[in-house]
Amino acid sequence: MQDARLNAVMKKLTGWAAIIAVPTAITGFYGQNVPYPGFGTAAGFAASTSVIAVLMVVLYVMFKRRDWL
Repeated sequence: MQDARLNAVMKKLTGWAAIIAVPTAITGFYGQNVPYPGFGTAAGFAASTSVIAVLMVVLYVMFKRRDWL
């Protein structure tokens, strides 16, 4: 019984870790000291913020539908 509970907790923890990894990877890419598309413009900042938010929501919905969260 305890093993099943531990597996459920680990599944949820792994799902949240995957969701948090998306903005970490994207901001890490943009944290390089090289110019990227949209560098230094408000539109570039808005676009990257939008991409992060959309990807996090998509992952959350996917994981919630599969009962991983």
